[in-house]
Amino acid sequence: MSNSKNEELNAPRVVARSEFQAQLDALRVKEKAHTRAGDAIAAARRRLPIVEVDGATPLIGERGTVTLLDAFEGRRLLIAYYFMWHTGHPAPEQCEGCTFFTSQVRELSYIHSRDVTYATLCQGPYEESVRYRDFMGWEMPWYSAQDSLDTLLVGRRVGMFHLVCYLRQGSDVFETYWTNGRGAEAMDNSYRLLDLTVYGRQEEWEDSPTGWPLRSKGKQNFRIDGRPIAQWSRLKAGHSDDLGTGSR
Repeated sequence: MSNSKNEELNAPRVVARSEFQAQLDALRVKEKAHTRAGDAIAAARRRLPIVEVDGATPLIGERGTVTLLDAFEGRRLLIAYYFMWHTGHPAPEQCEGCTFFTSQVRELSYIHSRDVTYATLCQGPYEESVRYRDFMGWEMPWYSAQDSLDTLLVGRRVGMFHLVCYLRQGSDVFETYWTNGRGAEAMDNSYRLLDLTVYGRQEEWEDSPTGWPLRSKGKQNFRIDGRPIAQWSRLKAGHSDDLGTGSR
């Protein structure tokens, strides 16, 4: 391929296999250091102190009012994602970021094999939000934590998504870790795979060469034609996005 053609494609320069492998080998050293640094952070996370939480804190689920303790489903550990919600708004206006992350949490058997339950604790009403879960085809346990957010998210901003980990010891419940923002990328594989490609995530904040393709910034990274991206395949498959709010 000529250099002029290569420049038209906005791609890196073409080299012989030997040079490509030499530069990849140099990058691999950094990748392995990054992996080991992540392992060290995870080890420190496992040694954090914990704080007690009221296990009787009420949630609303498919069986009506239950408790945070019930959400463990008898397992020792619980991972809870606090899904942002815009009460009374139609499906296209629901949180595109929460839809992006939650759409990627599918197979839970590996998590269950480690005595861990995963559940969504929605920040909106149950009947409305569970219809969104069903529209999206998600199968994880779903609860409304709307009336208990001040207790469960004490000191944190209600109305922003949070990923929280809990430990059960008998009937006592403890919070062991929480994160938000890019910390929720623990739920994501799409970005991790895109990071491996030559164009990356195609977002403005990335350090990419001039001329690399970019999507619009902010919410539009998760939306196409006014909807969270993952909704389109559900509509194409004939699933209803009616949340029972009177808004479509």
